[in-house]
Amino acid sequence: MIKIKRAYVNADKNDGYRILIDRLWPRGLSKDKAKTDIWLKEIAPSNELRKWFSHDPVKWNEFRRKYEAELNNKLVYIQEIRKIEKKEKLVTFLYSAKDEEHNNAVVLKNFLQKS
Repeated sequence: MIKIKRAYVNADKNDGYRILIDRLWPRGLSKDKAKTDIWLKEIAPSNELRKWFSHDPVKWNEFRRKYEAELNNKLVYIQEIRKIEKKEKLVTFLYSAKDEEHNNAVVLKNFLQKS
């Protein structure tokens, strides 16, 4: 099972294995407070895509399509997540965006559920 959660929200015993999936470390968040088990920045959108999207909901559908295309080329990291999910049973993707509906964690979770 995969959940998603803002990195700034306190860790919880129901989070399971916590994976930070952003390319950049969340501003102002200490490593102790983040309580991540792994930082998998390689699975994040490319810098170019991230900057282009700039969390603009108008660009959401195009962002989602482009990020899924990038994910198709990151299968080694998809497999790593699958292994973690199989071992840990519960995985929480951590992201730093303020928008809880339009972010890379939503796309990644949906991508994994479809594949």
